[in-house]
Formats: sequence, C-alpha cells, structure tokens
Amino acid sequence: MKELYDLIIIGSGSAGLAAGIYAGRARLKTLIIERDKPGGQIRITSEVENYPGILNISGEELGLNMRKQAEKFGVSFKHGVVESVDFYSDIKKVRTVDAEYEALAVIIATGTVPRRIGFKGENEFRGRGIGYCATCDGEFFTGMDVFVIGAGFAAAEESIFLTRYARKVTIIAREPEFTCSKMIAERVLAHPKIEVKFNTEIVEAGGDNVLRYAKFINNKTGETWTYEAKPGETFGIFVFAGYIPQTSEYAEHLRLDGNGYIVTDESMRTNIDGVYAAGDVRAKELRQLVTAVADGAIAATHAEKYIAMKKEKLGIKTEDAPETVHPAKVFFEEDLRGQLAPIFERFENKVKILAILDSQQEFSAEIKSFLEEFVSLTDKVELEVLEKGQDAEKEKLINATIFPTFAILRNDNSYTGIQFHGVPGGHEINSFILALYNVAGPGQSIGEDILSRINRIDRKVNLKIGVSLSCTFCPDVVAACQLMAAKNPNIEAEMIDVARFPDFKNQYSIMSVPAVVVNDKDIVFGKKTIEQILEIIEKIN
Repeated sequence: MKELYDLIIIGSGSAGLAAGIYAGRARLKTLIIERDKPGGQIRITSEVENYPGILNISGEELGLNMRKQAEKFGVSFKHGVVESVDFYSDIKKVRTVDAEYEALAVIIATGTVPRRIGFKGENEFRGRGIGYCATCDGEFFTGMDVFVIGAGFAAAEESIFLTRYARKVTIIAREPEFTCSKMIAERVLAHPKIEVKFNTEIVEAGGDNVLRYAKFINNKTGETWTYEAKPGETFGIFVFAGYIPQTSEYAEHLRLDGNGYIVTDESMRTNIDGVYAAGDVRAKELRQLVTAVADGAIAATHAEKYIAMKKEKLGIKTEDAPETVHPAKVFFEEDLRGQLAPIFERFENKVKILAILDSQQEFSAEIKSFLEEFVSLTDKVELEVLEKGQDAEKEKLINATIFPTFAILRNDNSYTGIQFHGVPGGHEINSFILALYNVAGPGQSIGEDILSRINRIDRKVNLKIGVSLSCTFCPDVVAACQLMAAKNPNIEAEMIDVARFPDFKNQYSIMSVPAVVVNDKDIVFGKKTIEQILEIIEKIN
C-alpha cells in the first residue's frame, strides 16, 4: 500500500517552500517534489534586498535557508520530474519518472522557464555561445564580452552576476527603459562593467563553431550595427526575454489563461477541488519573491482546511507529525547517509567501482577520497583503485580514453558502459546513486515502449555528457543516458565535468551544459528526456 501524504507540493521554489513551511507548522504530512535547487528563480539573484526584514542575502542562501526551515517542521523532500497526474478522485496521484505518490491535496508551484526570442542563429548557436542561465554557464565566458538580451528583473540581475566573469556586459533592451524596479536599474546603470543600449534589438548571431559576430538594430532610428569578436576570440549572448509557465503536465486538467498560467481564485484554488497553485506559475499581476511566498502561505492554509474536511469525510485518522527533523547536510553528512541507507538495502546485487586515476591530475586524489568515503557507507559496493597504465587489460575493459575516470561494473566484473570523469558532487550525486541502483537492481521503472526502443539499438553508441556541477538540468540528462547504458550493452554513457576537462570542452566548443556528444562527433545541447535522446540516437543509427 502506498504511503498517503496529506499534501504534495510540486516545486521547491519560493512559493513551494513557503507552502511547505506553513504546512509543516500545521503538522500536515507533507512531501515536496523538487526538480532543481531550492529557491527557484530567486536562487540566481546575487543579492536580495527587497524582502521585508532581511537587509541583504544571496538568493541561493535564502533558498537553502527556506528548505532547512521546511525540513525543521517535518517536511519530506523527493527529487523527481512529474510525468503525469490524476486529480479527479479523493486521493490525488502524482507520477514522476521513478515513483507514484498519493495525497489528499496538491499545490502546484512549478514556476516558469526562460522564453526564446527567435532571432536568426539562436537555435544554431545555443550552447555554443548563446545561453539562458548565467549561473550554469557564466563561468565559460570569463574574460570575454557578453551581451544580455532583455530589460526586466532577470536581465538586470543576471547582468550584475555576469560581471564576475565577463570583461564587459552589454545589455540590449528593446524598451526605452528598464521594466524592473528603479533600485536594481540604478545599480545596473551605475556599474562600471555594464553598458546599456535601449531601443535596441538583436537581429542575428553567427560564426563558425562558436559565435563570431552579432547584428543589432535601433528600433527607433533603424540604424544597424555589428559586433565582431577579436581574431581568435568568441563572446556570449544570454537571453532573458520573459518566461513560460511550466504547466504542460496540467493543461488537460486545470484551467489556464491565454498565456498558459494557471487560473486561481484569491485562495489559490484551481478549478479542481483540493488542487491549488502558487507563485509564478499562476495568473497574477506581480511576480516577485514576496508575492510568491504569500501565495504559498495562502495555498497551504486553505489546503489545511480542505484536508481536515476530506479526512473527516473519508474517515482517515490524523497521524502525529514529527516535531522536527535535522536539516539536510552537505556531502555525506549524517542526514545524507540516512537517506542513502534504505536505497542500499534495496540493492539486489553487489556492484563494483573500478577507478583508474592519473597522479598527474591533482583532482585524482579528490575522486579517490570521494569513492573511499562512499563505499564505507555500504557493503553493497566494492572499490578497486588503479593508476593509469597499471593494468592495460582493465583499461581496455572499460574503454578508458579520458583520465582520471571511474566505471561501474556488475558483480561478475562485466562493464556496464557507465563512467564518471570527475567527482559527481552537488546535483550529480543523484545520477551517481541512480546509476548504481540501475545496475544493482531492481532499478528505475521504465515503460515497455521505451525499453523496447533501447534494446533495439544494435550498434555501438558512446554518449559523453558534458556537465557543470552547478547545473540543475544536467543530472536528469546524465541519469537518462546512463539508464540506457545499464539496459543495453551497446550503449556507453560518460559524465564529464567540463571544469575539470578543459580539453574536452574546447574540442567541442562547449559553452553551455548539459552537452551530449554522440559517438565523438554529433553534439546536442540542453535538457533532454530519455525519449528525446533516443530519437537522436535513432536518427544517427
């Protein structure tokens, strides 16, 4: 029998976390399904100065604090991507890639994603100079010129963030002035490394394997001008031209407005009883941190009343919620060890890790320490550590070409096709654990259609996934590729931390992650589902 929650909150942005805090304080048995880092859009803000009572804090720190606060009140967290929902019965069902969860009420707080503009070259150079997340990709443009497209809050905030890396930041704003708050606009205009061009639009961007030029037009005078990178250099373009609500999974169930936002009343109720929406995902006038947390608090408060009524109707006894739980700690602290323990217990077979290190690379010692600490947590995983050149047969076994590396082997010492080049820390710990789980069994559930397509691949396919440990989209792509490798011996999937392997990054002109290199030739950028990755492989084959 599935565990029944009082409340499921989809999304761990400001609205979702605020809802979690209020629900936890109300002693509701609450689950937050988080897809990315806590805080949502606010985590990309370098400084939060407009939240009442807080003089100054980074958005990332605020998001982490809110998550810890929710955990303190007994809220549970699961990492996952929602695939489908069933809201029409008393027990609401939420299905992710890995599991199905049930609750009496649901709050949707999934937020928004950046919108593309559609200028010439935008699709062709996405990941080769054109990006949408400064936090993920900003470091790639250290010492380069960067253009930021947009005049709103995100464009202003990201421009300030990008000055940490860029030689110069130029804001291209089609409007005659900023559309964000005057305080932030004044900070941007006063910044010595930022130039602003109002009434200006980007027309085209182009080059060879990376960006070499961009064309712009003044929409008042019609005057055009071209920026050209210096010989041997490239540059960056970051697009922040509004957002698209993440509501596609709910479009068949909930009433949306003309722009795709969820329609609610003032109590955050949607058109389905027991289903609420909060934050940027819902139709409203002002989308700010303070309104997001207010939405979350209102949604949780009304959900509490609905849940009490529903329990009485269904005869469900209220269980005592825990007073507190310890906040999640960083890498392999006690809380994380506790979360890993039940996963290890589910392993059906032992798994082996073969590490082939390179003493010439100083981070080899870091990989070794990571693996030694990890295998100390369980007897289900064995570790063998070799030096590059020590055992040619084992290097051949795992097709090792990039060092240092470590590969996952089955209990019979056969190679799974799964390798990691770098320490899978941060979000990548999830893909690492999933890889082990999929090899040891029982593994992630997967649809018969998808499994059949994976098994039909009868040629050798190598997938090298370039990642950044700060990227929230990378782990899903890594996990999808490695799941296919675990299912089909013809497929290899290698995670590569591009910060640690600059030669790999430069070879494929990677300036955005995730980046999937197929058979050391074709490259695709951006978040991809397992179905989309399969389509790419099938076309190549």
